[in-house]
Amino acid sequence: MTDQRDYDVVVLGGGSTGENAAGYARHYGMTAVVVESELVGGECSYWACMPSKALLRPGEVLAAARRVPAAAITGSVDVEKALASRDAFSGGWDDSSQADWLAGAGIELLRGHGRLTGERRVLVDTDDGPVTLSARRAVVIATGSSAATPPVEGLREIATWDNRDVTAAKQVPARLLVLGGGVVGAEMAQACRWLGSEQVTIVEQADRLLPTEEPFVGAELTDAFADAGITVRTGTGAVHASRPTPEGPVTLTLDDGGEVTGDELLVAVGRRPNTTDIGLETVGIDPGAFLETDDQLRVRGADGDWLYAAGDVTGRALLTHQGKYQARLIGHILSGGVTDARADRIAVPRVTFTDPQVAAVGRTEQQARDAGIDVRTVRHDIGSLAAGALAGKGVHGPAQLVLDRARRVIVGATFVGPGVGELLHAATIAIVGEVDLDTLWHAVPAFPTLNEVWLRLLETERGIS
Repeated sequence: MTDQRDYDVVVLGGGSTGENAAGYARHYGMTAVVVESELVGGECSYWACMPSKALLRPGEVLAAARRVPAAAITGSVDVEKALASRDAFSGGWDDSSQADWLAGAGIELLRGHGRLTGERRVLVDTDDGPVTLSARRAVVIATGSSAATPPVEGLREIATWDNRDVTAAKQVPARLLVLGGGVVGAEMAQACRWLGSEQVTIVEQADRLLPTEEPFVGAELTDAFADAGITVRTGTGAVHASRPTPEGPVTLTLDDGGEVTGDELLVAVGRRPNTTDIGLETVGIDPGAFLETDDQLRVRGADGDWLYAAGDVTGRALLTHQGKYQARLIGHILSGGVTDARADRIAVPRVTFTDPQVAAVGRTEQQARDAGIDVRTVRHDIGSLAAGALAGKGVHGPAQLVLDRARRVIVGATFVGPGVGELLHAATIAIVGEVDLDTLWHAVPAFPTLNEVWLRLLETERGIS
């Protein structure tokens, strides 16, 4: 006999987005259950944000110290300790602490694979048998995404790495190939180089690294990678992959006729939504694609006001903090609040934790022009600041604001340089708050900090040299 349970909110997916959706439902007085077949905490906790940053941090610290002549730093990353730190930040791939958090918040956890069976109904296959869940208020889909595999001949037939493999690796390959020059590819290429890979090669089909960011970002990162001994091949794609023996080297044949060989191949060309086996067809939605939502995060195509989605599965902004943001809004909306997910449209903050870091929010110049905005850009080099000089030899990197001429507000900002991720929230607030440039003139940055770049950018906008 099927076990039947009723809740106000049923959440499919126990990653950070699902946890937040359930947590905010409880905050607003609703009962909630989270359905999860893997680890509570999801991709970010175990195979993405946390382990990747733990792997990058030792090399970042050494690079920062080496830029200061008086520090006299020599040596390299202690690989064994770096991997142990990664394991600790990933909780040893044990989700008991996150499961305990759910319990402490009064949220039920049901371990198993959940599928929609109709309006407001979810069937969960558990080790103890099937359980049917009924949602009085809403079902929230937060099943996330998985690494995509491009249509390269031979690629699916050989052993490769994805983001999970590289962040959980027990050994660092001597030669690493990276297919894809986006965030995952760039970060993990640098992490492996810092951790001892003798040869790292990135293959990116677009004409630059991080192709969705400003063009100067890719140029800056390519130069930095060349100095670090990382080979970057842009404007070329892979047409064939081969690995004659499971433990042997892997070779990519490129569309320009060249070949590259490594001991492991990290495929980092994007993400696909986890929507193929969650019962969408039972409510009139085609499975396999990203879920289109309105600005209240309701899934388009579903009848009634009961099916919501948040996080990677929506395709709106595949970032942990945006998924949490959407989850918070869903909780507010389900409690009767009125709001919309406008940050997904105007002010998505994003940081690539390479050296130099790349931090951006809002629209790029081209995106703003494509949106019909009459824009002007202003730029200043971080290396010319007092804080840049104090950070050490060779510190530089452009900071750029994209300005709406008519409204005299910022619609986009990009920073490149050491630690620039910490500059980003000021730009986010300025964009979300639509703070005009004349008002920003009275926001005085402390000296000597990297935040002084804000003053220099505003001076550039006013024609003050």
